[in-house]
Amino acid sequence: MNHPVVQAQLDQVTEGLRAYGANYREFSRKFAAWLGLHSTDAEALIEILAAEERGTALSPARLSERIGLSQPATTALLNRLEQAGHVVRTREHRDRRMVTLRGGPDVHHLADEFFHPLGEEVAAVMARYSPEQLTQFERFLTELTEAMNNRLGQPLPPSPDRTTTDH
Repeated sequence: MNHPVVQAQLDQVTEGLRAYGANYREFSRKFAAWLGLHSTDAEALIEILAAEERGTALSPARLSERIGLSQPATTALLNRLEQAGHVVRTREHRDRRMVTLRGGPDVHHLADEFFHPLGEEVAAVMARYSPEQLTQFERFLTELTEAMNNRLGQPLPPSPDRTTTDH
């Protein structure tokens, strides 16, 4: 068992990560409202743009996994985003059946306009930490993500029996 002070610090870090995730979702919702999109459409758009920035463009199937929608629902979502000019489907692979999702011509500018002020504030916070500290934090986040991915890859436990009552 952890020492109470260490446990309190672990709890505080966990709560900070939860709050960061909640704020990330809230920024996604505000971005959606700003663009006049449903929040799920904006979440998908953010996933597509982030994958492009990483140099790992998404396929519709991978996007479907990332946002937790069925493939037919993802197709409908992509149709809406494509009709709005926010997404372009391309065939860049040797296998012409494979589709790659890219941001539309104007959406990168719109995303930059919306997220730039936040990006500047985040950069200012990060600038207060040494490269060594950022390397440690990066390793910490990578290991947390790996642990979460491992858990997400496991089967769900049996559902709780909701037919009994404890009266």
